[in-house]
This record gives sequence, C-alpha cells and structure tokens, in this order.
Amino acid sequence: MALTRTEKEKIVAEVAAAAARARALVAAEYRGLDMAELSDLRRRARDCGVRVRVVKNRLARRAFAGTGLECAGEDLRGPLLFGFADEEPGAAARLFRDFGKEHERLELRFGVFDGALLDRAGLGRLASLPSREQALAMLLAAMRAPIEKLVRTQAEIPARLARTLAAVRRQREAAP
Repeated sequence: MALTRTEKEKIVAEVAAAAARARALVAAEYRGLDMAELSDLRRRARDCGVRVRVVKNRLARRAFAGTGLECAGEDLRGPLLFGFADEEPGAAARLFRDFGKEHERLELRFGVFDGALLDRAGLGRLASLPSREQALAMLLAAMRAPIEKLVRTQAEIPARLARTLAAVRRQREAAP
C-alpha cells in the first residue's frame, strides 16, 4: 500500500526530529530477519535507550538533510534499520553489534557520529566506548588512586615502626 503525501511528510518530520536529537546513528541491513527477531531487537533497544526505526531510504535522505546525519545520504541503499542513540553515542553500535553476533543476517552497514561517517571499523570503535556509568567509574577511580596511595604511604610509616618494635621485643624475650 502506497503512502500518501501527508503520511510521507509526517514520517520525514518524525525522522528529522529524531535525527536532530540523536548523538549517533547506526544503520544495519536487516534482510532475512523475521518479525520475532525484529521484535526482540526493538525490545532490547528500548531497554538501552535506543530508538529503532525502518524508513524508506528516499524519505530518510530528506529527513537527514540539514542535520548532522546528512553525510549518510550516499550510503542509503537496501533495506536499512536505523538506530538513533540520544544519550550514549555507543549504545546503538553496541546493541547492533551484540545482536549481530547472535543473528548473522543483521549486517552493520555504517554509522554517523559527530557529523562523520563511520565504516564497520569505526562502528567497532564506537561500540567499544564505555557507557556513561563506566566512564564516571573510571574517572572516579583515577581521581581516588593518588589519594589512596598517599594514605597508604603515610600509614606505612607507623606500621613499620610497630613491626620493628615487635621484632625487637621478640628478640629480647628469646635471648636468656
């Protein structure tokens, strides 16, 4: 069933709004996936904060015009599934990478991050970015390490003195 002009304009407006909010986009070819697998992918996407959308390539090209995702216009070929990541840039890449490991028919095609088109290797690097919580934990650990080391070093001085005095006491008690 063909879409009317108003339906197409509505889809373009929705996708353009999603593209304007997205920090990263990942596109994958979903040919061969059945509805149960696509439903599973959509459920996982909701859980990790990624919006998944299937849009005709011509409409997607129009929706991406004037946004940071405009560079993807040349690569819009074939049946594509788009993942828009709003919060964490690597969330969509991680989702599609992990789902693709379980379902061989999902093939990563390209991604867009910070206005730059990413190939499969670039998507791998994007997927390996830590999540926000992981990055904050790493930052906190890096900030705590020097303080903890200083405290341990300062605590070692009296501990060493106590061990030395205990050794001297044992030595005197052992001598007749």
